[in-house]
Order: sequence, then structure tokens, then C-alpha cells
Amino acid sequence: MRHERLCAGGLRLGGRSSCLTAIRSFFRYAAFEEPAHSAHIQRVLAIPSKRCDKRQLQFLTRPEIEAILDCTDRSTWLGRRDYTLLLLAAQTGLRVSEIIALDRDSVILGQGAHVRCVGKGRKERSTPLTKVAQQALRYWLKEPTTRGATALFPNMHGGRLSADGVQALLNKYVAKARHHCVSLRSKRVSPHVLRHSAAMELLQAGVDCSVIALWLGHEAMETTLTYLHAHLELKETALAKLKPYERVKAERFRPSDRLLEFLNAL
Repeated sequence: MRHERLCAGGLRLGGRSSCLTAIRSFFRYAAFEEPAHSAHIQRVLAIPSKRCDKRQLQFLTRPEIEAILDCTDRSTWLGRRDYTLLLLAAQTGLRVSEIIALDRDSVILGQGAHVRCVGKGRKERSTPLTKVAQQALRYWLKEPTTRGATALFPNMHGGRLSADGVQALLNKYVAKARHHCVSLRSKRVSPHVLRHSAAMELLQAGVDCSVIALWLGHEAMETTLTYLHAHLELKETALAKLKPYERVKAERFRPSDRLLEFLNAL
């Protein structure tokens, strides 16, 4: 009965995969408690996970990112905040949760400029900053704080932005950019797409996947390798290095005189 309840809970939470995870957890426990049923337990644990079609990663090109940034109105406080936030997201590849959790003292400028964040599993990491990002952050940190806000990118009331708030402001600028950047019209842009874009730029620059994994805070290298599958230009470069097949000229078969004599004698 217990595994039935676990299965029902899994179906409510996330379908077949969650249900199967709960069942496996229970039967691994049962393997220690009821070794006499090990044969049946192993059959249950051998049930394969459902294979799902994996959509190819979406990412933006440099012109598309610049088109979005150009739509921010940097004559206003909100526009300067949004420009700096989006530029930082596209350059560092930080998760949206990491960006909204940044404080003003998370930014270290000068020699070895970087931004410190706390990622998944409460793991702290430092991400280098480009000169353009350094300059934008330097100007932004000179802005007067709203009600003594400590957040690097506060809302109008001095509190922290929400993930939905970041998505909303990104949607606003993407909608504007689509008027003059046609390629954006076929793309669904989210803060995580900006993270993918940062990873793809590193990959295109020849940075090793192990370094990109550290940069993005990936625990498993398999997560980083998904960018290789989405990198068509890298595949085309590899294909160009292959030696092409030599064209074999097809020749018409000409029987020998002995073969003709044999056939005529039949």
C-alpha cells in the first residue's frame, strides 16, 4: 500500500517520472528489509525511465543581445538598471535566482574584477567581468540607493526583484527589439536563454567545457556537454577538417574473350 501511495503522490507532482522515482526509492528500501523478495524487487528496479524528446537549446547571437540592450532607455533610472542587469546576465551566465540575490558588495571591481554569487547547493563561486560589464556596473553603483537598498538590482521600493519581474522586463525589451531584429521573432527569450547565450559565446571562443562547467556552476559535466549538441558551427568546423571521399569513376564492365567464348558455347 505504501508504494501505491507514493505512486499516487508522484503522479500528482510530476507524472510518470516522479512516480517511478518514488517507486524505486521504496523498493531500494524494501531490498534491505525483505531480501526474500529480491527477485521481484530487481524486476521493479529495472523498469526503464520514460524517454522524452529533448528540444534543442535556445540561445541568442551577439547582434540579438545588442538589439535587446539598445532598447533600454538609459536616460532613466529604470532603464539604467535594466541595461546593467541584462548585460550582466548575458555576460556572466548567472541564473536569474543568482542575479536577484546579488548585493551591492557582491561586485568586486578593479584588478581581477568579478562578481560573487551563491548558486545551487549554497555553493559560492566567482565569475569574471568583461571591461564593458565593469564599466556599466561602475556607473550603476554610483546611482543613489532606493530607501537604503542593499540589493544590486532593487525594485522601485528598494526590495529585491522577483524572477517574474525579471522575465517581465526582459519581455518588454524583446518585444521592442523584434521590430528591427527579425531573427528574434522566432525565439522565445527568457533569463535562462541569456545564460545559454553566455555559455555558447564561451564555447565559440574555444573555452574548454570543463572551464564552462565551473563558470556556470554545473555539478555534472553532462549538463555542459548539451551546449556542444546545439553548436552547429562547431560541428561544421569539425566536418570541414575531415578528408573528403575520393570520387570513384564508375567503369562499364567489359567481359574477357575467354568469358565470351564460354558463353557462346552454352
